[in-house]
Amino acid sequence: MPTGFGLLLFDGVEELDFVGPWEVFTASSMLRVDDGGPADTIVTIAEHDRPVTCGKGLRVLADHTFDDHPDLDVVLAPGGFGTRTEVDNPVLIDWLRGVASSCDWVTGVCTGSLLLHEAGPGRGRELCTHRRFEDALEARGDCTVVRDRRWVADGNVVTSQGVSAGIDMALWLVGQIHSPEHARATQRYIQYDPAPPYSDVTT
Repeated sequence: MPTGFGLLLFDGVEELDFVGPWEVFTASSMLRVDDGGPADTIVTIAEHDRPVTCGKGLRVLADHTFDDHPDLDVVLAPGGFGTRTEVDNPVLIDWLRGVASSCDWVTGVCTGSLLLHEAGPGRGRELCTHRRFEDALEARGDCTVVRDRRWVADGNVVTSQGVSAGIDMALWLVGQIHSPEHARATQRYIQYDPAPPYSDVTT
């Protein structure tokens, strides 16, 4: 069965928070097609039909707006400095709340967890976020902040720590939706095998 993935965009979104999972989901779909299976649908979605200016300056035009996107099985809320504003944007929060209610999986990367908490799906859950914002998320209450894992699944809500941790979460999710073997094939294809040159860096 094909799966519909929707990745939320907004001004100030952290680039790799959505591009990393997008690469995983699209690579997974390509490999499924290569094996004779159906393609998944992976789309980006924003409130407006104008280009989004990301946190580091990359400009992206979303595939759809809140009003015209296809049905979704998975929604992903990325993080970035823009979440400081968007957590108080009733249009975005109401959209996220409504979409999440009909999705099989509700996911967040970095401070996207704050959006999930505000919208409701993150309430009463174990959640991850960027290490610099763990205290801020915990202060919102009605959640358990997991500080020692790169990603955590609590029911159908899956969240990760910051930036590159979203790739780990996306690969795990592909393994749940399709199979661990397929997730491993996707990981090999994107050559995701982190070996940082300065591995003693911990902050």
